Amino acid sequence: MSLFYLFVLAVVQGITEFLPISSSAHLVLLHEMGGPTGDDIALDVAVHLGSILAVVIYLREEASRAFRGLFALHRWRVSDEGRMALALIVATVPAVIAGTVIAVMGWAEVLRDIRVIGWTMILFGLALYVVHRIAPETRRHADWGLGSAVKLGLWQAVALIPGVSRSGITMTAARAMGYERHAAARISMLMSIPITLATGAALVRDVGEADAGSGLLVSALIAAALAFVAAYAALALMMKFLSRVSFTPYVIYRVILGVVLLAIAYG
Repeated sequence: MSLFYLFVLAVVQGITEFLPISSSAHLVLLHEMGGPTGDDIALDVAVHLGSILAVVIYLREEASRAFRGLFALHRWRVSDEGRMALALIVATVPAVIAGTVIAVMGWAEVLRDIRVIGWTMILFGLALYVVHRIAPETRRHADWGLGSAVKLGLWQAVALIPGVSRSGITMTAARAMGYERHAAARISMLMSIPITLATGAALVRDVGEADAGSGLLVSALIAAALAFVAAYAALALMMKFLSRVSFTPYVIYRVILGVVLLAIAYG
């Protein structure tokens, strides 16, 4: 695996992970352009883990509270930390179940079809635009509880379909519930931590099954480190300008890319 390819893969993942434009769609396209290999899934997980480390550091206060809350789950009714940890667990369960079903049924490759990505890019991009235009902004990050966690968790499971965008669909759902755009973004990023860590086992499995001389582990570590740097920079910039920049530019980008993908697929 060339260093240039790892650099492009990591930077694209890091930049697109927290924008509502589907990082998985871009990774699928990069793999298709570079030629599919047996290392694709392992590298995808590696760059996702690098991005998640950036989230943990950026949201270190919330992440620390959630971690401490794991030891206060039995007191979740009276402990804010315990309630946050429980909410994250509840929000993660649907995606874990859906991911297991997809893996067992062998649907992963079918869902990575370029036609699926094209349509989901367009449809869910338009959904984000409509919701952002009509939904009120009355709820704050502190208002997030178990009820919202269940709903957002179900929508997060839908994001296992490439092109939907995990951050995009959770931000859309949060905005539909009336959360402010900053609150929607922070909740979406916080939800990304446990679900991505839950998929980390895939990296261990793929590295274990790979040829020892393939250099997959070294490539994965390099990709993760590069993704961390790109993700942290993209995350900081997005949160800084979110109050001044609407979701419309992301919607336009999604629709254009979706149309291009469908033109390629059907042409």
